[in-house]
Amino acid sequence: MKPRIAISVGDLNGVGIEIALKSHKEISAFCTPIYCINSFMLNQACKLLNMELPADFQTFGVKGGFEIKAGCVDKDSGKYSYDSFITAIKLCENKDADAVVTMPIHKEAWMLSGVKYKGHTDLLREYFKKDAIMMLGCEKMFVALYTEHIPLKDVPNLIKKEKLLHFLIDLNRSVPEKKFAVLGLNPHAGDNGVLGSEEREIEEAIKEANKTIGEELFFGAIVPDIAFTPRFRASFTHFVAMYHDQGLAPLKALYFDESVNISLNLPIIRTSVDHGTAFDIAYKGRANTLSYINALKSAVEFIDMKKSNI
Repeated sequence: MKPRIAISVGDLNGVGIEIALKSHKEISAFCTPIYCINSFMLNQACKLLNMELPADFQTFGVKGGFEIKAGCVDKDSGKYSYDSFITAIKLCENKDADAVVTMPIHKEAWMLSGVKYKGHTDLLREYFKKDAIMMLGCEKMFVALYTEHIPLKDVPNLIKKEKLLHFLIDLNRSVPEKKFAVLGLNPHAGDNGVLGSEEREIEEAIKEANKTIGEELFFGAIVPDIAFTPRFRASFTHFVAMYHDQGLAPLKALYFDESVNISLNLPIIRTSVDHGTAFDIAYKGRANTLSYINALKSAVEFIDMKKSNI
């Protein structure tokens, strides 16, 4: 049987549903998608896109309905995207799906609708009471984020040996046997304390993590401005960034269209597109499907890996 993937449709004022419809035939060759959307909203989207609904487009109804407003930040679309995501999670919990793949939500729309979470990963972290790890990338390069959606001024205070050690051990459990280059925080990785002391905490955490694992799999602290050069990437495909833009700016500059977002260290498998709602091109037939297709392929890979470890 092909793996069953619950699709959280994201913000319906954005490009997610167009991507799902355009990709359906291709992805159905290697998985069975279950779209978390009701027929009212789906038919409305098809009409706006002037697209035929595939005959085998399997859905799992999400209550509610509203008027789709292409490209608009709206509390109703925010609430519906949240409900679609919760529905997909529950399908996995109930063993009716093997993984969740998410389309992009709009954080402001969630806020307007009263959803308290900053995004998918934040919700998953509280829902499962687990330290979910956000890793993004593609076959050529993956970046795991030590800190995510927090102000830059708060990052240095979170770089402590014990906290980072816990992160590295969890990361290794989720993607065993992978080598990671761990970036420093400061220019020149601190220059031995001249430009900052955070690298000492990073290096101690790396040393302890490798000792605990029993293998040298984490390396650093690496000077951030050389980490993503072609010469360095010849040795490493996996990286740990200390903060959001440190890792994602180079990743998106190099592999924007093909990257995916993977949530690690959770009891369910969740992958996602690595782009936003793209309101500027919503319902114009211009959305790129590559990140979504790669997210589904990544989910299938993790499903197979999980089965092989049982």
